[in-house]
Amino acid sequence: MIRESAYPCEPWRIREATLDLDLLAQSESVLALSNGHIGLRANLDEGEPHGLPGSYLNSFYELRPLPYAEAGYGYPEQGQTVVNVTNGKLIRLLVDDEPFDVRYGDLQAHERVLDMRAGTLDRTVEWVSPAGQAVRVRSTRLVSFIQRAVAAICYEVEPVENEARVVIQSGLVANEELPVTKKDPRVAALLEEPLESEEHIANGAGGLLIHRTKASGLRMAAAMTHVVEGPDRTVVSTEAFPDWARTTIACVLKPGEKLRVVKLLAYGFSSRRSLPALRDQVGAALASARLTGWEGLCQGQREYLDAFWDAADVRVDGDPEVQQAVRFGLFHVLQAGARNEMRPIPAKGLTGPGYDGHVFWDTEMFVLPVLIYTQPDAAAQVLRWRHATLDLARERAHTLGLKGAAFPWRTIRGHETSGYWPAGTAGFHIGAGIADATMRYIQATGDEVFEREVGVELLVETARLWRSLGHHDRHGAFHIDGVTGPDEYSAVSNDNVYTNLMAQRNLVGAADAVLRHPDVAAALEVDDEETASWRDAAGAMTVPYDAELGVHQQSEGFTRFQEWDFEGTEPDDYPLLLTHPYFDLYRRQVIKQADLVLAMHWRGDAFTPAEKVRNFSYYEARTVRDSSLSSCTQAVMAAETGHLELAHDYLGEAALTDLHDSHSNTSDGVHLASLAGAWLGLVAGYGGMRDHDGVLSFAPRLPSRIGRLDFSLLWRGLRLRVSVRPDEVTYYLREGDHEDGSQLELLHHGEPVTVRISAPVTVKIPAAPAREPEPHQPAGRAPVRRGMHSTAG
Repeated sequence: MIRESAYPCEPWRIREATLDLDLLAQSESVLALSNGHIGLRANLDEGEPHGLPGSYLNSFYELRPLPYAEAGYGYPEQGQTVVNVTNGKLIRLLVDDEPFDVRYGDLQAHERVLDMRAGTLDRTVEWVSPAGQAVRVRSTRLVSFIQRAVAAICYEVEPVENEARVVIQSGLVANEELPVTKKDPRVAALLEEPLESEEHIANGAGGLLIHRTKASGLRMAAAMTHVVEGPDRTVVSTEAFPDWARTTIACVLKPGEKLRVVKLLAYGFSSRRSLPALRDQVGAALASARLTGWEGLCQGQREYLDAFWDAADVRVDGDPEVQQAVRFGLFHVLQAGARNEMRPIPAKGLTGPGYDGHVFWDTEMFVLPVLIYTQPDAAAQVLRWRHATLDLARERAHTLGLKGAAFPWRTIRGHETSGYWPAGTAGFHIGAGIADATMRYIQATGDEVFEREVGVELLVETARLWRSLGHHDRHGAFHIDGVTGPDEYSAVSNDNVYTNLMAQRNLVGAADAVLRHPDVAAALEVDDEETASWRDAAGAMTVPYDAELGVHQQSEGFTRFQEWDFEGTEPDDYPLLLTHPYFDLYRRQVIKQADLVLAMHWRGDAFTPAEKVRNFSYYEARTVRDSSLSSCTQAVMAAETGHLELAHDYLGEAALTDLHDSHSNTSDGVHLASLAGAWLGLVAGYGGMRDHDGVLSFAPRLPSRIGRLDFSLLWRGLRLRVSVRPDEVTYYLREGDHEDGSQLELLHHGEPVTVRISAPVTVKIPAAPAREPEPHQPAGRAPVRRGMHSTAG
């Protein structure tokens, strides 16, 4: 776990003031750089020591067998694992023949800074070699948002007092040796030498390596070149071999002189393009980067981020930790999606190999809502990727004896790769999540082209799945049996409320979409009988309710299950999935993560305010938050049900998941959905933002320790800014974002408000209704109170 002081609280930077070798793996994830296509973990420039080496290309994977002690029909036969591709970050330094290594000599100063406005990782080092030679090293690393295939490093070294003989060895290295993984299902499988060499080239100031995976048949190229500024007698040479290429730069530096090397990197991969085509692709990317130059790359990075923060920044007054953390979360969400271009967004982004680099349902239900309202083009690209995998989803549905499309629980390419079917195959709610994100995107953007090309077909095929998966009973009620909801401690249940309500929205949304686009519907062979059956199923959807307790049941019979002995559970037993058999978890009232509470967030229109209050209290007492996905949803619903201080506690937990490594696995990559959840906790929680049925509404209220909350979102081409104070809120449309006269209709605590360009509207926040008693959590599982760490200001 990262100590809270590891990163000082600064509004726009994550600064590692000293180097703690015990926290290398965690900091490599936290300080990682990505653009959605390339991901570079924050390994030290010299490569050693390291926690976990990592360079990734989105959707570059290798196949591996999925062994079963007892296989069954329909079980996936192959897994997909993200590959640590050719490492281009490596820059070794030798000073008078002594290798620069932070473990030797005297490390007098070491600082790394993730600058979230510049989009760079900066490093400053002062080191005295074992022989007594003092040098100062500075490096700046970026992965370009503008030039998708390009990363770059500016590396500078200068002697402090005495003349020094300096050698820099800049490399490309494939098939790096990786540490042995832990016995934890959330950790990636270990792949030994997954890359086979196809070509290696050295040319003066750079080199090229081309490799291919052995089973998946993906070909990748990594190329480097260098721009060197140093004394007159500076020697540069390059050599290349199948798994490594190295450019060596040597010179003698006098005090006051500096050696500056700009390393330009280009990456590309394909399952179809030929070796010469891929070679030319990365060569062209390097030429473009060299034309732009280091300063141009930095300027482009800054301009891209200036535009992003102008549209997406969230201001929080009163909790500096959350202020820093929500920007950190937004930065990583942007890095994961900015240039994904019809690729998925994995659970860890491109910051580490956790979960084998797989994408899950949390992309659509946590990450895409943030992108839809801040960077909608990136969200559209992810949904277009889902659409591109429809044939595989149809094939999977056919294998399962179902109609429509059964999207995979976990995947990289689009095939189902979960070897545990109760949590995988039975987690059909992922289809409703994809449909929900599709409808949310269309409602928020009004993108009719997307709806015709992508949206209608996604909605139709997911609706067909629900209609074939569920059934009407003899009384006409519609049931969806044998499924697993978001709570993976309650598998293969009947009528999971979250699943049923999300499927209900999916069915109605599909029926409405085909009415808007009858020609598309005809091409998909949708007729009136089919759409009527969708509406019938939605209208008769079963939503289990325990009248005796006055709460909804997470799934049929859940409130009858035996209670879990929380008092008798030791703190070290969490997460329970690593210390207890699933059989024991499945038959008791213990919840891994928000499930029915999640339904109340995304389908809040299906519950009354009183039901939300009772449900929230009941499920709070049974939710252990063994998943990082839970706390942000609990923050949202705690705020809506009037528990504003508890919401603040959960908000802090979600926002600081990785900065504090609270789940002790940040070393495998950041928790992208939880980082997105910091935005959700503020905007949907304290801002009360909802968009049920395309109606944009807000119900803001702040806790005692937050004095101001400002956030922006995009809605149908208009940029709305919301500024919340304890007693009032101002809504305004930004000048220059649209034509004068544009207006936006919204609801404020249920009352209509019209906002026009250059005419902000300030309204009072109504007094909160009488609050119910504070709900309690399972023994030892309450969130840390924010007042213990945050400070007003």
